[in-house]
Amino acid sequence: MDSLLYTATSGASRVLKAQHVRSNNLSNADTAGFRADMERVSSVPLLGSGFDGRTLVVTNSASTRFDSGDIVKTGRALDVAIMGAGFLAVQTPDGSEAYTRAGNISVDTTGALTINGFAVLDDNGAPITLPEYQQVEISERGVISVTPPGGGADIMVGTLKLVNPADGQLQKESDSLLHTVDGVALNADETVQLNSEHIEGSNVSAIDELLSVMSLTRNFEMQVRMMKTAETLAQAGNKLVSAK
Repeated sequence: MDSLLYTATSGASRVLKAQHVRSNNLSNADTAGFRADMERVSSVPLLGSGFDGRTLVVTNSASTRFDSGDIVKTGRALDVAIMGAGFLAVQTPDGSEAYTRAGNISVDTTGALTINGFAVLDDNGAPITLPEYQQVEISERGVISVTPPGGGADIMVGTLKLVNPADGQLQKESDSLLHTVDGVALNADETVQLNSEHIEGSNVSAIDELLSVMSLTRNFEMQVRMMKTAETLAQAGNKLVSAK
C-alpha cells in the first residue's frame, strides 16, 4: 500500500479526535466553571526507501486550559466564584478528593452541599451538611454561616476547602473534575478568596471553537481527497504492471 495512504489516514484520524475535543468544548460553553481542553499532536517522520519526505501524525492525550472564565452576579446565596487562582474541593463517588471551579452549590434533601452531584468538602476534607436554616451566607474566605429557623444568632457550619495547586499539579479526568497527578489530596490554602452570590462561567470561547470545528472539517475533506488520490495512483500503477 502506498505510504501516501498511511499519511492521509493518520491525518484524518487526528482531525476526528480534534473535532471531538472541540465539540465537547463547544457543548460546555455555558457550563459553570468548565475548563476547555486542547488537543495535542506530534509529528513522526515516515522512514523508508527513497526520500523521507512524509510525516505521520500521532495524537497525544488532551491538555486543559486553566485561564479564568467570566464572573457573573447571580444574587443566589450559595453561588460562589473564586477570585484569581484556586479551586473548590469535592468528593468523588469512590471517596477520593477532586477539584473544580464550578461554584453552583446545591443543597439536597438531607442538607448536604453538592456541586453537580459531588459532595462539597470542608477544610478538614469532610462533606458539609447544613442544619435547618432560614438564611445561609458564605464569606470571602469560604466560611458558611446559617441563621436558624425563626431567627437568632448566626451559626458557623463549616469552611469550604479551597486549594491553590502549582502549575501542572492537576489533570482533568473522565468525570470532568480535576485530580492531582500523584493522587494525593491538596492542603487547604487560606489565601484563596471567593466572591459570594457570583458564579464563574466556562473559559470556552464559542466563536473560536466553532471556527476551529469548521477549519477541521475542511482539513478532513482534504485528507479524504488525498486518500482518493492514493487509490487512483495505486490503480494506475497496477495497470502499468499488468500491461507488461
